[in-house]
Amino acid sequence: MSASAGRKKVLAIVLAGGEGKRLMPLTADRAKPAVPFAGIYRLIDFALSNVVNSGYLKVVVLTQYKSHSLDRHVTQTWRMSNLLGNYVAPVPAQQRVGKHWYLGSADAIYQSLNLIRDEKPDIVVVVGADHVYRMDFAQMVDQHVESGAACTVAAIRQPIGLADQFGVIDVQPDEPSRIREFLEKPTDPVGLPDSPGEVLASMGNYVFDADALVEAVTRDSSTTGSKHDMGGDIVPAFVRRSQAGVYDYKDNVVPGATARDAGYWRDVGTLGSYYAAHMDVVSPMPIFNLYNTEWPVYTSYGPQPPVKLVQGARGSAAVTDEAVLSPGVVVSGGSVTRSVLSPDVRVEDGADVTGSVLLNGVTVGAGAVVRNTILDKNVVVPPGASIGVDPQADRARGFLVTDGLTVLGKDQPFPADA
Repeated sequence: MSASAGRKKVLAIVLAGGEGKRLMPLTADRAKPAVPFAGIYRLIDFALSNVVNSGYLKVVVLTQYKSHSLDRHVTQTWRMSNLLGNYVAPVPAQQRVGKHWYLGSADAIYQSLNLIRDEKPDIVVVVGADHVYRMDFAQMVDQHVESGAACTVAAIRQPIGLADQFGVIDVQPDEPSRIREFLEKPTDPVGLPDSPGEVLASMGNYVFDADALVEAVTRDSSTTGSKHDMGGDIVPAFVRRSQAGVYDYKDNVVPGATARDAGYWRDVGTLGSYYAAHMDVVSPMPIFNLYNTEWPVYTSYGPQPPVKLVQGARGSAAVTDEAVLSPGVVVSGGSVTRSVLSPDVRVEDGADVTGSVLLNGVTVGAGAVVRNTILDKNVVVPPGASIGVDPQADRARGFLVTDGLTVLGKDQPFPADA
């Protein structure tokens, strides 16, 4: 960290109020940042781990939508010594400025300005809570301070053909670290000066001078027609005043990263992308490496016993391959391939689980077949049943079938004739 950034007082704000409609039914009973991922984690653990690994230990988490499990996880897991004033504090919506909840991400910060005034930081790091990635924010803060920008946006390179799926950052040709224009899902983008086949897509992570952020969200709060969104309203306002810079994610060097997993970032905003990110984790040479102990992902999963693989009642061996098995998992003579099993999952004699994501407490009965399926907490697949094998049959049972996946929500029962 540079000397200039090292003297700056930094507050991190994690925006964790997302409803996550496109992840239904996984978000029917929880906020999007609380959705489990890779067995033992919640999505918010990745953002929080990046922040604290970057050395920023004063963190507030702004929550709103169905936040009980999220607040509980943050409170029970993310405890720091208060000797030096360090904290990770969940802050629910409080209607501080009127009788309405958060109207957008910028309004969430506006309604929480008391947190900034109390802490009196020089710099505010604002991050989303629902992406899977590793990032050292200290390097981004260094660039921000040295550039003199009031606002810096983290961006990841994407093929120009995918530009219409992202908020795209158009840079100054003669000064590529400065933003010329912020384009929302453009159909005719211009490629980067050093790579015409790529564009810079916003990652939803920002660094601000604290006083500039306070002024911007305050002005936005009374702006007619604003959606009160960080990416859609606040950043463009800085761009119009030529005060916005961009930080290229490819320049971020995380300790312990390999050539294969460096620069990994996934927005798991849909069931398809959520599933694909899990398959990234279970592949033989994972493109997202959970085993990087130099930049750990922190979490807590309770007092679970070790994984247990045993023969079934009829003597069949437990078989696993390309599988992530969490603490508390028991496979009794079943087969688990290319799948992620969360704590306390049971796979019974002769059952076959392939290409699936099973969340906490799922039971797969003897002889059952589970394929290309996401099962939320406590789902019980009856003995001999099948799911994910015949999409048409799954739809007839009332199961959600989308993106080639069958998805059951928390505690969702199987029909009696399944």
